[in-house]
Amino acid sequence: MTDDQILAEFRAADALLEGHFILSSGRHSSRYLQCARVLMDPARSERLARALAAKLPEEVRHAVTAVIAPAMGGLICGYELARVLGVDSMFVERPTGTFELRRGFRLAAGQKVLLMEDVVTTGLSSREAIAAVTAVGGDVIHAASLVDRSNGTADLGVPFTPLICLDVPSYDAHALPPELAALPAVKPGSRAA
Repeated sequence: MTDDQILAEFRAADALLEGHFILSSGRHSSRYLQCARVLMDPARSERLARALAAKLPEEVRHAVTAVIAPAMGGLICGYELARVLGVDSMFVERPTGTFELRRGFRLAAGQKVLLMEDVVTTGLSSREAIAAVTAVGGDVIHAASLVDRSNGTADLGVPFTPLICLDVPSYDAHALPPELAALPAVKPGSRAA
């Protein structure tokens, strides 16, 4: 898929919003990608997962035995990527405020894992999820996301492959451009800032 085709999928799902948004990182932006909307259609989810799998290095596609995603945002895209790769799908959640592998899931010591996110902005959630996987013996060898909106600056600590990179500026709450500050802020995500 080309970048234009990927963006067309987001637009067709009304998943590319414009306005004043508070991101899960706490930063502010004039655009918001609502990945949950783009993933509502199973056929669209599969197309995006297949396109992302094709971008992954071949050695990663053959080495990973599980895809782990952070709940909630990464669940569907993580599941779809695992399905395309033919490996297990698991997730980490925050039952006490920090990521933990979901109870009942287990990893073998050194098991090769790919971490899947919907959107990466700062990389903080990804690094926290990777730490949780490592804490239970998994070896996160690669990370992926539908969208990298960090402008290539997010350091996840492992190689990272996004389906698409978007240069969408984000701002500290105390350094908003006037046109953004003039709009009411909306928090569309699932996590408190």
